[in-house]
Amino acid sequence: MTTTPTWHPESLAARLPFLRRRAELTAATRAFFQGRGYQEVETPCLVPVPGMEVHLHAFRSEYLPHLGVGARRTLWLRTSPELALKRLLVAGAGPVFELARVWRNGEASPRHAPEFTMLEWYRPGLGLDGLMEETEAYLRAVCPPAVSHAGVTTDLTRRFERLTMAEAFSRWCDGLDLLATVTPEGQGDAGALRAAAAAIGIPPREGEGWEDLFFRLLLERVEPRIGRDRATFLTHWPAPQAALARRDPAEPRAALRFELFAAGIELANAFDELTDPAEQRARFAADAAERRARYGGEGWEVDEEFLSALEHGMPEGSGIALGFDRLAMLAAGARSISDVLWLPFVP
Repeated sequence: MTTTPTWHPESLAARLPFLRRRAELTAATRAFFQGRGYQEVETPCLVPVPGMEVHLHAFRSEYLPHLGVGARRTLWLRTSPELALKRLLVAGAGPVFELARVWRNGEASPRHAPEFTMLEWYRPGLGLDGLMEETEAYLRAVCPPAVSHAGVTTDLTRRFERLTMAEAFSRWCDGLDLLATVTPEGQGDAGALRAAAAAIGIPPREGEGWEDLFFRLLLERVEPRIGRDRATFLTHWPAPQAALARRDPAEPRAALRFELFAAGIELANAFDELTDPAEQRARFAADAAERRARYGGEGWEVDEEFLSALEHGMPEGSGIALGFDRLAMLAAGARSISDVLWLPFVP
């Protein structure tokens, strides 16, 4: 079977209506954030640390000092502009946003591409509730009143649902108490979650730890039921999944983090930002160790420059990363990310 090349006039003509809608979305996005006092910035794509998410794989490169400046060293294409944007917050640049080109190795599907655009924005002094309000306003400003994908239609004019992770697990995992499987120190208790899952008829798999079982329950039981008739903010993630978010002062077993779902698609991930350098260093060290253990030593160490910036002092605030290509799919009514890319990746 032959496939029309992505550069072929017929191929581009089929994508052009979606691409024109994407261009309108880009312009509307800039207008929205500039109207709210945000500064658009650009941060480096080639970095010494591409990001700290354990499960992401990065594209590796190397700096060769053929003009005699610097030393030979490994660099990476960023998986997110997050760490660079937060350094700008320390420098006093915020509020800021970036339409950032990012790379994640091995990701290719109707909803994934190894090279894609991430919209990230950060505002000092804004809490997680305020960020949800702003995110809701943004989607309403740049998208049609209703968006659809794969037979799921979401009415964006309806108030977005706000659902905690504990509420979601209780509702769709037969009353499972998720936070009871997290220690007061914020660690996942694998034995407790395995027992709780077994009690509701979900036997754990051999060698399945707390994180693997948590994500299996989330993907199988929770995500298929949210962000459908109306968009959903899934909030207050369990502390073992805090990433770069603060833990909730009122409930230290949960983190001040949310993800946004619409038309059955995960669109965004957001944090009330952690500003404690000691706690962030400990989390980064744990992430680096887990990556080495999972992938046979592959990866990178902690981002010392980012930690130095935290030690200098980052203002409290919140930030969000939104998959811009996925949003373009919804805004344009496209079936696949490849429809909203000028020259799509072909695996």
